[in-house]
Amino acid sequence: MLIKTKAIVLSALKYQEKSLIVKCYTLNHGIKSYFVQSAFSSKKANQRIAYFQPLNSLEIEATHKNKGTLEHFKEVKLAHVYQSIYTDIVKSTVVLFLSEILHYSILEEEKNEKLFTFLETAMLWLDAHEEAANFHLIVLLELTKHLGFYPDTTEIDFPFFDKSEGFFTPFQSMTALNQHETTLFKKLIHLKFDGNQKVFVGIERQILLKVLLDYYTLHLDGFKQPKSLAVLKEVFS
Repeated sequence: MLIKTKAIVLSALKYQEKSLIVKCYTLNHGIKSYFVQSAFSSKKANQRIAYFQPLNSLEIEATHKNKGTLEHFKEVKLAHVYQSIYTDIVKSTVVLFLSEILHYSILEEEKNEKLFTFLETAMLWLDAHEEAANFHLIVLLELTKHLGFYPDTTEIDFPFFDKSEGFFTPFQSMTALNQHETTLFKKLIHLKFDGNQKVFVGIERQILLKVLLDYYTLHLDGFKQPKSLAVLKEVFS
């Protein structure tokens, strides 16, 4: 079946010497993986490989056999040409980190247009703004809305947040954040992309990042800590 759709690159893995396996989140077909033969051998290799940078937004034409095997691109072009993401070390590190998060957390093959639109919009915002110190934290939290475990804020005035149960509580259980962590978490819940980026200092971002990754680990089977986590911490230290 020949299809046309937008797609966001989640990962690109070199296969043998010349080829790539590219995992994408597509607008119309959810998660799909593609085999790119001779990606490193043609005269336009650098151009072709550049399409498959982490979280690049593509417009693709592809053949889908839908048999659980790798699919094949027929035509690929950039849906958006990012101006700053791959030249800014902070942004490129954040994008690499988030691409790993998405690779390990989006498991459903069915399409989810709201999730795709959120990711596409978030990337365009990142590309257009200089100050993005809290971007990765906001994305991690907002992503839980689409993954099914966004915090229940009904009782947000309570002093503790229980990571296991996903709600605020008056009591500090074994799986609850302490009061300081909970206060930071509440600030993050209210923070938007265009909000005050100086609302947190470096150590507070580190605390929130650990809280969010622990939260993902509790609620997603098989979730792995991203390999790029150490680099991200170094950039924001």
